[in-house]
Amino acid sequence: LDTLSSTMSKGDTKTRKAAYFTRLCSYFDDYSKVLLVGADNVGSQQMHNIRRSLRGEAVILMGKNTMVRKAMRGLFANKPELEKLYPHIQGNVGLVFTNNDLTEIRDKLLAEVKPAAARAGALAPVDVHIDPQNTGMGPEKTAFFQALGIPTKISKGTIEILSRQHVIKQGERVGASEAGLLNMLKISPFTYGLILTQCFENGSCFPPAVLDITSADLLAHIAAGIKEIAQVSLGAGFVTKASVPHSMINGYKNVLGVALATDYTFPLADKVIEAMKAGAAAPAAVAAEAPAAAAAAAPV
Repeated sequence: LDTLSSTMSKGDTKTRKAAYFTRLCSYFDDYSKVLLVGADNVGSQQMHNIRRSLRGEAVILMGKNTMVRKAMRGLFANKPELEKLYPHIQGNVGLVFTNNDLTEIRDKLLAEVKPAAARAGALAPVDVHIDPQNTGMGPEKTAFFQALGIPTKISKGTIEILSRQHVIKQGERVGASEAGLLNMLKISPFTYGLILTQCFENGSCFPPAVLDITSADLLAHIAAGIKEIAQVSLGAGFVTKASVPHSMINGYKNVLGVALATDYTFPLADKVIEAMKAGAAAPAAVAAEAPAAAAAAAPV
């Protein structure tokens, strides 16, 4: 009986692995974009809510990294671009497949977060501070705050924290005392959800921060680059497309200077000279009218 059960179990495992490989390969065929997400501290109900929010727009596939890597290695011959994604399959990660805009899918993933209390021994994903406040605790807890180096005073029979305190630093493990304090204050400082670690689109793998780049950011960087090229070209005397407009303007300024200093003129210079004369005539007219206006206003 034990042998039969073992045989059936092995057969079921092979069947499940084959079905998993088939599904993973079909996803890589059907979808051109992949988000790699970390799933630490994400519960089953939270994962269910995330899947439901993505229904019709994306699919999430979780599994052992060894199985994912094995399936990907089998696809390298037909999809060599997957080699760029392969090294990032490590840790507790999952794959989110989609053909929609990655930014929209990212926003839906990040919207499904769950507040969580600080647990002793867990790595802190963010810095945690406690603001000055009345804790509502009795004086018998004073020694607890003193052990953590938190300045307090007794106000109306309860402990009051005097200044803002940096209790937990990002990336460090939460101590038992810090976790106990936050729990007593009923503070849940952390939020857990799927964390975006890598993006894959059209054969390119890039960090999630790229999704925050807007068209305005790209245009600003391009304009800054063109400006630098023009500066280098003008300084070196080497003509480029970026420097030609500046060279033409500088040449026009030189010719205009000659026209203003001599009797030589040309149509574009005439407009500038007329504008300058009009601008000089206006203050002169005001100055000429001022004595007459003053004389008229003087008492007889």
